[in-house]
Amino acid sequence: MMPSRSIQSGSSLIEVLVATTMFAVGMLGISALQTSTLKSNQNSYMRTQAVYLAQDIVERMRSNSTGVLSGNYNDPTPVATANCTTTTGCTTSQMAANDVYQWEAAVAAALPLGAATVCRDASPNDGTIAVPACSNTGSLYAVKIWWDDDRDGTADDIFVMAFTP
Repeated sequence: MMPSRSIQSGSSLIEVLVATTMFAVGMLGISALQTSTLKSNQNSYMRTQAVYLAQDIVERMRSNSTGVLSGNYNDPTPVATANCTTTTGCTTSQMAANDVYQWEAAVAAALPLGAATVCRDASPNDGTIAVPACSNTGSLYAVKIWWDDDRDGTADDIFVMAFTP
Protein backbone atom coordinates (compact mmCIF):
# COMPACT_ATOMS: atom_id res chain seq x y z
CA MET A 1 0.00 0.00 0.00
CA MET A 2 1.18 3.47 -0.85
CA PRO A 3 1.47 6.10 1.83
CA SER A 4 -1.10 8.79 1.43
CA ARG A 5 0.28 12.11 0.42
CA SER A 6 -1.76 15.21 0.51
CA ILE A 7 -0.89 17.89 -1.94
CA GLN A 8 -1.56 21.39 -0.83
CA SER A 9 -2.40 23.94 -3.46
CA GLY A 10 -3.14 27.60 -2.78
CA SER A 11 -3.61 29.08 0.64
CA SER A 12 -6.26 28.65 3.19
CA LEU A 13 -8.90 31.20 3.97
CA ILE A 14 -7.41 31.75 7.43
CA GLU A 15 -4.02 32.72 5.98
CA VAL A 16 -5.69 35.25 3.69
CA LEU A 17 -7.66 36.68 6.61
CA VAL A 18 -4.52 37.05 8.75
CA ALA A 19 -2.61 38.73 5.90
CA THR A 20 -5.49 41.13 5.25
CA THR A 21 -5.73 42.02 8.96
CA MET A 22 -1.99 42.69 9.15
CA PHE A 23 -2.21 44.88 6.07
CA ALA A 24 -5.13 46.84 7.55
CA VAL A 25 -3.27 47.41 10.85
CA GLY A 26 -0.24 48.64 8.90
CA MET A 27 -2.38 51.05 6.89
CA LEU A 28 -3.96 52.39 10.09
CA GLY A 29 -0.47 52.99 11.48
CA ILE A 30 0.55 54.88 8.35
CA SER A 31 -2.64 56.94 8.55
CA ALA A 32 -1.95 57.85 12.20
CA LEU A 33 1.61 58.82 11.32
CA GLN A 34 0.38 61.02 8.46
CA THR A 35 -2.16 62.74 10.74
CA SER A 36 0.50 63.38 13.37
CA THR A 37 2.85 64.80 10.76
CA LEU A 38 0.19 67.14 9.38
CA LYS A 39 -0.62 68.39 12.88
CA SER A 40 3.06 69.04 13.63
CA ASN A 41 3.49 70.86 10.32
CA GLN A 42 0.45 73.04 11.04
CA ASN A 43 1.76 73.83 14.53
CA SER A 44 5.15 74.79 13.07
CA TYR A 45 3.50 76.99 10.47
CA MET A 46 1.43 78.84 13.09
CA ARG A 47 4.46 79.37 15.32
CA THR A 48 6.47 80.65 12.33
CA GLN A 49 3.68 83.12 11.55
CA ALA A 50 3.71 84.28 15.18
CA VAL A 51 7.48 84.84 15.06
CA TYR A 52 7.16 86.76 11.79
CA LEU A 53 4.36 88.93 13.20
CA ALA A 54 6.30 89.64 16.39
CA GLN A 55 9.29 90.72 14.31
CA ASP A 56 6.96 92.94 12.28
CA ILE A 57 5.85 95.02 15.27
CA VAL A 58 9.40 95.16 16.65
CA GLU A 59 10.64 96.58 13.34
CA ARG A 60 7.77 99.08 13.28
CA MET A 61 8.75 100.18 16.77
CA ARG A 62 12.41 100.52 15.81
CA SER A 63 11.44 102.78 12.93
CA ASN A 64 9.46 105.01 15.31
CA SER A 65 11.98 105.22 18.15
CA THR A 66 10.65 108.61 19.28
CA GLY A 67 7.21 107.05 19.72
CA VAL A 68 8.73 104.17 21.72
CA LEU A 69 10.67 106.52 24.00
CA SER A 70 7.47 108.53 24.57
CA GLY A 71 5.64 105.36 25.63
CA ASN A 72 3.23 105.45 22.67
CA TYR A 73 3.57 101.68 22.09
CA ASN A 74 2.76 100.74 25.67
CA ASP A 75 -0.64 99.08 25.17
CA PRO A 76 -2.03 101.77 22.84
CA THR A 77 -5.55 101.97 21.49
CA PRO A 78 -5.26 100.82 17.86
CA VAL A 79 -6.52 103.50 15.46
CA ALA A 80 -6.11 103.65 11.69
CA THR A 81 -4.71 106.98 10.51
CA ALA A 82 -4.67 107.44 6.75
CA ASN A 83 -2.06 110.23 6.86
CA CYS A 84 0.51 107.80 8.26
CA THR A 85 0.73 106.13 4.85
CA THR A 86 0.97 109.31 2.80
CA THR A 87 3.53 112.06 2.38
CA THR A 88 1.43 114.26 4.67
CA GLY A 89 2.62 112.21 7.62
CA CYS A 90 1.38 111.93 11.18
CA THR A 91 2.62 112.34 14.74
CA THR A 92 4.64 109.67 16.52
CA SER A 93 1.67 108.74 18.71
CA GLN A 94 -0.61 108.46 15.65
CA MET A 95 2.06 106.32 13.98
CA ALA A 96 2.19 104.02 17.02
CA ALA A 97 -1.62 103.64 17.07
CA ASN A 98 -1.66 103.05 13.32
CA ASP A 99 1.17 100.49 13.54
CA VAL A 100 -0.63 98.54 16.26
CA TYR A 101 -3.92 98.73 14.31
CA GLN A 102 -2.31 97.29 11.17
CA TRP A 103 -0.35 94.73 13.15
CA GLU A 104 -3.36 93.45 15.12
CA ALA A 105 -5.31 93.14 11.86
CA ALA A 106 -2.43 91.10 10.38
CA VAL A 107 -2.37 88.84 13.45
CA ALA A 108 -6.13 88.26 13.21
CA ALA A 109 -5.85 87.47 9.50
CA ALA A 110 -2.84 85.14 9.75
CA LEU A 111 -3.73 83.07 12.82
CA PRO A 112 -6.98 81.33 13.82
CA LEU A 113 -8.55 83.38 16.63
CA GLY A 114 -5.35 85.43 16.56
CA ALA A 115 -4.99 88.22 19.09
CA ALA A 116 -1.99 90.18 20.23
CA THR A 117 -0.73 92.92 22.46
CA VAL A 118 2.46 94.92 22.83
CA CYS A 119 3.26 96.52 26.17
CA ARG A 120 5.91 97.24 28.77
CA ASP A 121 6.10 94.25 31.07
CA ALA A 122 8.59 93.33 33.77
CA SER A 123 7.55 89.64 33.59
CA PRO A 124 6.50 88.95 29.98
CA ASN A 125 5.92 85.19 30.21
CA ASP A 126 2.52 85.42 31.84
CA GLY A 127 -1.01 86.41 30.99
CA THR A 128 -3.87 85.11 28.91
CA ILE A 129 -5.80 86.43 25.95
CA ALA A 130 -8.44 87.80 28.35
CA VAL A 131 -5.91 89.26 30.80
CA PRO A 132 -2.55 89.97 29.10
CA ALA A 133 -0.92 90.72 32.50
CA CYS A 134 1.14 93.70 31.37
CA SER A 135 2.73 95.37 34.36
CA ASN A 136 3.43 98.62 32.41
CA THR A 137 6.69 98.96 34.34
CA GLY A 138 10.34 98.75 33.46
CA SER A 139 12.04 99.21 30.11
CA LEU A 140 11.30 95.74 28.73
CA TYR A 141 8.66 95.50 26.02
CA ALA A 142 6.69 92.28 25.52
CA VAL A 143 5.00 91.18 22.32
CA LYS A 144 2.37 88.56 23.16
CA ILE A 145 0.51 86.67 20.44
CA TRP A 146 -2.25 84.12 21.07
CA TRP A 147 -3.95 81.75 18.62
CA ASP A 148 -6.04 78.58 18.50
CA ASP A 149 -3.63 75.92 17.27
CA ASP A 150 -5.82 72.87 17.91
CA ARG A 151 -9.00 74.55 16.60
CA ASP A 152 -10.99 73.83 19.75
CA GLY A 153 -12.41 77.35 19.92
CA THR A 154 -9.97 78.62 22.56
CA ALA A 155 -6.93 80.72 21.71
CA ASP A 156 -4.59 79.11 24.23
CA ASP A 157 -1.29 78.90 22.35
CA ILE A 158 1.02 81.82 23.03
CA PHE A 159 4.24 83.20 21.63
CA VAL A 160 6.07 85.85 23.66
CA MET A 161 8.95 87.98 22.49
CA ALA A 162 10.55 90.33 24.99
CA PHE A 163 13.00 93.04 23.99
CA THR A 164 14.51 96.30 25.09
CA PRO A 165 14.13 99.09 22.50
